[in-house]
Amino acid sequence: MKNLNKRFFMVFIHSTANVAKEAKIGEETKVWQNVQIREFANIGKNCILSKDVYIAENVSIGARCKIQNSVSVFQGVTLEDDVFVGPNVAFTNDKIPRAFNENWEITPTLVRKGASIGANATIVCGVTIGKYAMVAAGSVVTKDVEDYSLVIGNPAKHYSYIDKMGNKVNAKPN
Repeated sequence: MKNLNKRFFMVFIHSTANVAKEAKIGEETKVWQNVQIREFANIGKNCILSKDVYIAENVSIGARCKIQNSVSVFQGVTLEDDVFVGPNVAFTNDKIPRAFNENWEITPTLVRKGASIGANATIVCGVTIGKYAMVAAGSVVTKDVEDYSLVIGNPAKHYSYIDKMGNKVNAKPN
């Protein structure tokens, strides 16, 4: 006899998306128009990958992440759980890019749990964006971002501390 109480958690993949058969996509994740997910990418549960997102091979994305329109998450970038990536954010993965360099190496980038990255920000490879940190729209991150820090500008600099919900606070939360 079948267990009628069992719930099935479906993944939604838009008909225009291109998802490699070797990719893993978690339950209740939504993959929207023109998204490409490459081989061996691992996408967590309950994520949203918006229009025109590109996820490179071997990328790891945690649960409950929201990646807005036109973001490319290149190999070497890791997003932990609950990360928000605003539209047109640019990640890099090559510290010294040259078209003719055949021996280039990926420089990893880590975005920690609960961090948010505003629209049109650029994240230069090799940095860690701390837990519940926030990168203001249009900022260029060239150095590590402390946990619970709001950074702004080019290059991005600490502006204030914020709490888990993103509200400005006087001191760094524990």
